[in-house]
This record gives sequence, structure tokens and C-alpha cells, in this order.
Amino acid sequence: MKLEVLTVSDNQEIQNSIISKIRELINYKNLEPGDKLPSERMLSDKFGVSRSNVRDAIQKLEFYGLLKSIPQSGTFVANIGVVAMNGMIEDILRLETPDFKSLVETRILLELKTVRLASLRRSEEDLKNIKEALDAYKEKALSGEDAVQEDLLFHLAIAKASRNSTMNTFMLTITPQIIIDFEKYHVCDKDQAVMGIEEHTDIYEAIKKQDPELAKQKMKDHFKALYQYCYNVK
Repeated sequence: MKLEVLTVSDNQEIQNSIISKIRELINYKNLEPGDKLPSERMLSDKFGVSRSNVRDAIQKLEFYGLLKSIPQSGTFVANIGVVAMNGMIEDILRLETPDFKSLVETRILLELKTVRLASLRRSEEDLKNIKEALDAYKEKALSGEDAVQEDLLFHLAIAKASRNSTMNTFMLTITPQIIIDFEKYHVCDKDQAVMGIEEHTDIYEAIKKQDPELAKQKMKDHFKALYQYCYNVK
């Protein structure tokens, strides 16, 4: 399995333009909660952009709870008032691409929670997936190859095992930019990657034992170097 790496800012300008136009459409047509938006194809033609651009914008608005897509039915305005919707869209349009430090801080806060929950809630299938991700990371690290993606797939497997869909979604959302930043700042060199094998193994064993406090401590130990490193980045 490979993660598709796209920068968060690659299509942000186009995406924001589409979001603004969707807001204008909702206001112009006086659409209310439950009303249906035109199809992706129609919006694509109307806005002069690709369907994939429209889909990305709709998914972003859906992520924030402003739209709701129903398979085979279409996209609908969520159950939220017009004033609140306009205010939230304005906030979304002002969002900036997260910097490296804020991504690291967010990731650490999330993962200290997800690893604890994973220890309590993991199934045997989850444990198998975490172990497979650990083995893939170990193989890459020992061969001297770039293991950044395998590293993050290990952490995503833990997030999935937490059984908290919101935390899992947040992890999936920030992971692509983390991969790019790790490669940009050379966070995981060969020595660090090999050291990470033992740390990952300790985390896995704590989850296997279903010991949430130990798992949280091992994850905290694992992040010590990363946390110190990010504050040395200029």
C-alpha cells in the first residue's frame, strides 16, 4: 500500500474559488437545509473547472458538516442555518496551510490519544494490520531505503484501531503534508529510521498487551526526538 502524496496548497486557490461560488449559489437560489445542489458535472461546467476540483471542494465542505453527499442521490445542504453557514465558509476560506511545527504538535496530541484508545479497543485484525505495517517499516529501514510512508502507515493503522472515526479522519487529513515536510526537512534519516524500529516495536507490544498507559508512554518516548527536531527547524 502506498499513500498518494499531494501538497495541501497545490489546488487551494482553485478550491477556495469553487467554495466561494458554491456559497454564492446557495445564497442566490435561497437553498435551505435538505435542498439539493446541482450535480458535479453541472457545477464543473458552470464554474469552468474540472469535476475533480468540484469534488475536492464538496468533500471539504462535507468534512466541515456544511454539505452532505448521499450515494446515487446527490449533494445536499446540511441542516445548518444560512448565517452560520456563511460564517463557517468565511472561516474555511481564511484557513492557512499548516506549518511544520503545528502539524507535528497536532500529530503528537492526536497520537497520544489514539494509541491509548487502540490499546483498549483493538481487535485481533487491528493487531495484525499494525504488525504488518511494522514489518514493512522494518524491512525498508534495515535496507536503507526511505521509510517515511511505511512509518506513517504504521501510525495510521494505530489510529484506525482506536475506533474513533473523527481522530482517524484528522490523521488521514494531515498525513500527506507530514510526508512532504518529513522529506523536505530530512526528518527520518537512516540512523533515525533504524532507531525507530525498536520504538515502533515497543508501541506495538504495549497495544498487544492492551496496556493503555504503557502504550501512551512508549508513544511519548517515540516522539521526543521529533518534538525537539521540529523546534530546531528554521
